[in-house]
Amino acid sequence: MKRTYTNRSYLDAIQKKIMVFDGAMGTNLQIQNLTAEHFGGEKTMGCNDYLVISYPQAVEKVHRSFLAAGVDVV
Repeated sequence: MKRTYTNRSYLDAIQKKIMVFDGAMGTNLQIQNLTAEHFGGEKTMGCNDYLVISYPQAVEKVHRSFLAAGVDVV
């Protein structure tokens, strides 16, 4: 998947086109039906921010889906 503005500054990019940002991260994580084990235990269950450490595959899956949908910025 080729990105047009990967080597240009953000300000240059927004002057050339409307930039589309990623979507609803929390909602997209919730539909994955993650368990306490994915979150690293009951203590961190539901803490989506901690998934970057405990189960980064879930976060990557969402980011990849946003890119596949055509966003410019994740």
